[in-house]
Amino acid sequence: MKQTITVKEMTLCALFTVLTAVGAFIKIPIPVVPFTLQFLFTMLAGLLLGGRLGALSVGLYALLGLAGLPVFAEGGGFWYLLNPSFGYILGFAVASYITGRMTERGKQTTFPGILAANFAGLAVVYGVGMAYYYLISNFVIGTPIGLWPLFLYCFLLAVPGDLCLCVVAAVLALRLKPAIAAI
Repeated sequence: MKQTITVKEMTLCALFTVLTAVGAFIKIPIPVVPFTLQFLFTMLAGLLLGGRLGALSVGLYALLGLAGLPVFAEGGGFWYLLNPSFGYILGFAVASYITGRMTERGKQTTFPGILAANFAGLAVVYGVGMAYYYLISNFVIGTPIGLWPLFLYCFLLAVPGDLCLCVVAAVLALRLKPAIAAI
């Protein structure tokens, strides 16, 4: 297992950390559920950097936000651990790793393969995010939410936009991967 990180890899990790932070503030106005571009940039981090570096990039984003920098969609700070939506940020890191691992082996380098990896990453983001949301809401901060409202607000209303971002990320990854490899 490779333990060192080159300057190029550090730079690309930093780039995707910043893009993820910027993506948190690019909000598309949709009623009820906020729609941002964080998911797009976290998937691209995994697709273009590989699993290890993609997860490192998203993990750095999470650490910067927990350290107090207002890089999350609703600010930042250590208190954000108690925000039910923080589970989605954790899901971004795991999904970036899984998506990257699925595509870095060369088996998933076609559009359908990359799209399948993105859908797997999307399932991870929603699985981790919804579980965290349910646990924090019901057992930590005392604002209970039932399973149907959780499914409705945290999945059903939010997932259509992210499905579109899966397609966009697959198209961008096919175009950008050769350019990044040439750097």
